[in-house]
Amino acid sequence: MARDDSVHEAYAFVCLHCGHGWEEEYEIRHTLDLAGQRRAEYFVHGLRVASPLSRADCPFCRRGPIRILRPGRVKAARSFLHLPSPM
Repeated sequence: MARDDSVHEAYAFVCLHCGHGWEEEYEIRHTLDLAGQRRAEYFVHGLRVASPLSRADCPFCRRGPIRILRPGRVKAARSFLHLPSPM
């Protein structure tokens, strides 16, 4: 299988059961198989992982469902929640 190209994409996730939020950046390697079909393989820190679009459980509570958000949404929410209260 020849490697065509690689892109980096980030995703933000939130568990609708427990409220846990997290973000992850993926290297996505697009390849052609021997039949000429395009494939996408996902990697985090060099390790192959399942597509984040197929994830169904939360790493914190092991339940779900999971909502996928634009990158930066979890970080923005945490920053907002930790602002000093007005006096």
